[in-house]
Amino acid sequence: MKIVVIGNGMVGQRFLEQLVSRGDDFDITVFCEEPRPAYDRVQLTSFFSGKTAAELSLAPRKFFQDSKVTLRLNDAVLAIDAERRVVRSARYREVPYDKLVLATGSYPFVPPVSGKDRRDCFVYRTIEDLEVITAAARRSKVGVVIGGGLLGLEAAKALQDLGLETHIVEFAARLMAVQLDDSAGRLLRRKIEALGAKVHLQRSTREIVEGTVRKHKLVFADGTHLETDVIVFSAGIRPRDELARGAGLAVGQRGGIQIDSHCRTTNPDIYAIGECALWEGRIFGLVAPGYQMAEVAARHVVGETNVQFLGADLSTKLKLMGVDVASIGDAHGATPDALNYAFTDEAAGVYKKLVVSGDKKQLLGAILVGDATDYGTLLQMALNPLPLPEQPEALILPARAGARQGLGVELLPDSALVCSCNSVSKGAIVEAIAGGCASVGALKKATKCATSCGGCGPLAKQILDAELRRRGFAVTNHLCEHFVHSRQELFHLVKVNGIRTFDDLIARHGKGRGCDICKPAVASILASCWQEMILKPRHAPLQDTNDHFLANLQKDGTYSIVPRVPGGEITPDKLIVLGEVAKRYGLYTKITGAQRIDLFGARVEQLPLIWKDLVGAGFESGHAYGKALRTVKSCVGNTWCRYGVQDSVTMAINIENRYRGLRAPHKIKMAVSGCTRECAEAQGKDVGVIATEKGWNLYVCGNGGMKPRHADLLATDLDDQTLVRYIDRFLMFYIRTGDRLQRTSVWLENLEGGIEYLRKVVCEDALGIGAELEADLQRHVENYECEWKKAIETPEILKRFRHFVNSDAPDRSVIFVAERGQIRPARPEEKELEPA
Repeated sequence: MKIVVIGNGMVGQRFLEQLVSRGDDFDITVFCEEPRPAYDRVQLTSFFSGKTAAELSLAPRKFFQDSKVTLRLNDAVLAIDAERRVVRSARYREVPYDKLVLATGSYPFVPPVSGKDRRDCFVYRTIEDLEVITAAARRSKVGVVIGGGLLGLEAAKALQDLGLETHIVEFAARLMAVQLDDSAGRLLRRKIEALGAKVHLQRSTREIVEGTVRKHKLVFADGTHLETDVIVFSAGIRPRDELARGAGLAVGQRGGIQIDSHCRTTNPDIYAIGECALWEGRIFGLVAPGYQMAEVAARHVVGETNVQFLGADLSTKLKLMGVDVASIGDAHGATPDALNYAFTDEAAGVYKKLVVSGDKKQLLGAILVGDATDYGTLLQMALNPLPLPEQPEALILPARAGARQGLGVELLPDSALVCSCNSVSKGAIVEAIAGGCASVGALKKATKCATSCGGCGPLAKQILDAELRRRGFAVTNHLCEHFVHSRQELFHLVKVNGIRTFDDLIARHGKGRGCDICKPAVASILASCWQEMILKPRHAPLQDTNDHFLANLQKDGTYSIVPRVPGGEITPDKLIVLGEVAKRYGLYTKITGAQRIDLFGARVEQLPLIWKDLVGAGFESGHAYGKALRTVKSCVGNTWCRYGVQDSVTMAINIENRYRGLRAPHKIKMAVSGCTRECAEAQGKDVGVIATEKGWNLYVCGNGGMKPRHADLLATDLDDQTLVRYIDRFLMFYIRTGDRLQRTSVWLENLEGGIEYLRKVVCEDALGIGAELEADLQRHVENYECEWKKAIETPEILKRFRHFVNSDAPDRSVIFVAERGQIRPARPEEKELEPA
């Protein structure tokens, strides 16, 4: 059977995967007008925080090779001849088909405004769009997004990530008018403006003309105007149905290709799926319904006529510009006799609304802004439907105002859809667990649950734990087989009982001799509690390789030298010393993205000699090897920058000097920005500080890396003393309660009550331990010693720095080659050329 698919977006790719998984007797051709195959458009904003196009890809070349699918990139289809059953592409090649699938998606709507075609006016849809927006941002200072819906707020986040002063222009009276009510919209606006963006509501753009200060001037219908350098249109989408119209297929009055419940158009040999399809008068603009259509169409093509597309839930949970926003079902209470319950905490920035049936037996919808931790529970109650508690308001009221009545996962029917992106039901998860899946990772691999947006991950984990318990398995968070305690429990045992060695801890609270999991974890706990030198004889055997030699081991067996440079501020004399050391020992030298200078290529026996020179020049260990504070990045602040409002350099130096050497469950990175332009990228750090006219805003629990997370705003307009006090409490609370190797971002996501609970602990001292946490941190400050200074002063420690136990000879396998005036490790083929 000859299958032609027009469009290789997320939905088109899902159709291919569903089809080839059901047989190989197909001759499939896919047309894609973009230069690359399918990629994750849902995560498009992550492109600005470091993800590459390759990392966003959903369709590896191997897929097309293995499944023998012909992929035609950069080749748009121009016409469909439904009578002859052929499609004609831009390269004037006709391809015949037996079945045709339209997955053409949608296009961004650009209002018919005079001047919309001026240079540096863009839409926000493809990776190519993002690339040209990025290029324009480099020569710009101000950006405007026209449109305050979901896509508009995503585009605004992108402009902020690019360092532009960001404005959002919305025609309606509130942001996200489709999903939110007036109260939620007001709160969302307040939170977004607190993050530095400016929101302009009820503004209709009349024309775009030449600006007087900036490149463009937006002239509004009310006579006001706004000047900007970059304009991004994100005012909604329209279905791509022009090919269907040309082929004589039925389309809706306002666009969209009409389909039946098998996703067939009015021509039974042509299907339409995704945002281009119109079912029962509705366009579904989310990826999950598109995936459902893709599966229905694929199964119908192979002859499975019993499966149908009968609509889809449009509930959504997002983090927009760092703000949690969720909308479920009938969020506006349009159902007759519906009752509304609303809770607002403006101080905490939280709004929650429930919509229930008139008899109070069924949840119809909900809105959550600022705290969406209850999204999974409320969504399942609305979808299945499950009985409500006698007092429905208890579902959204804080615990102190009434007993929270959560949802036991055992009440969910097997038909409950847990992962809407991949159509994974609770029954499918239970079946996978019965088949041997005993971890979330195994569940993801077996069912694809939580592999797209990830929002269903917590619920999937609850089902996994409940099922394992029901089957007689013990579900624990034990550190390892040697300790029947979590890291948090071990921390308290060490602290309360004054335990100072691993041997004492395992004798009193564990068994056996320990392992590579528990030894480094306990070493970190002991260092956090007692601030003792980690290479003392009783602690040294516990350390992993990097801590064992106070340096990061590199791929060729050499080590890196990373001195601390607080705030990135360094004197000429210290720069000279670094250069002299690098020349003396032939090291590769690189300035990092964290405002430090790294020296690479040191052999283990050279480390003490190098550090003796560096310590003598006033440098100290940068702890690049440890699960500790790494750096506090800084912009130049108001000392030099014309936009700066506070002295970010001084604050960054003070913070780095205070928290240097602080051991934690995972590495910690910080940053201080002198204004909301955010040049230090503080909102992507474990602790981020941003200057305001009134003081400092404190952000926590952000991180870059494999799974970036935007930091949450913990407190605003703090003076210097309050800022430091809150950071003290936050860090020590994390160190006390975090799991082994758990970053602050994951810790917060797993913290009961999330950012609101953390705010109560840190800012309101709800647990009454604030003074205790501050005292613990102060003890660290008073007892701090540079580990490398201590090492070179201690003969017993110096003995460990040699490559061979029984010889002082260096490692002869370390070979360098010259490149760009420096050294780099030799590649395997280059090592083979070395003389024996």
